[in-house]
Amino acid sequence: MSDYLTYVWRPVTGGRHAFPITATKTPAGKPVVAFCGAETDAGELHDRSEVDWVREDTCMDCWHVLAARP
Repeated sequence: MSDYLTYVWRPVTGGRHAFPITATKTPAGKPVVAFCGAETDAGELHDRSEVDWVREDTCMDCWHVLAARP
């Protein structure tokens, strides 16, 4: 098991998705892809509020992909 994060959940437009940790280092204006295949601008991964977390539903496709990992 890794001692480092390999993915991160972020509330972006359309849901709270899981992204590879490398997506958090991608500059705004560049696309990033969630584990479920949803694509968004990397800028949406930054500066999210607690209200954003409450308003967006968890993407169950991302959840199932991550739950199936060894």
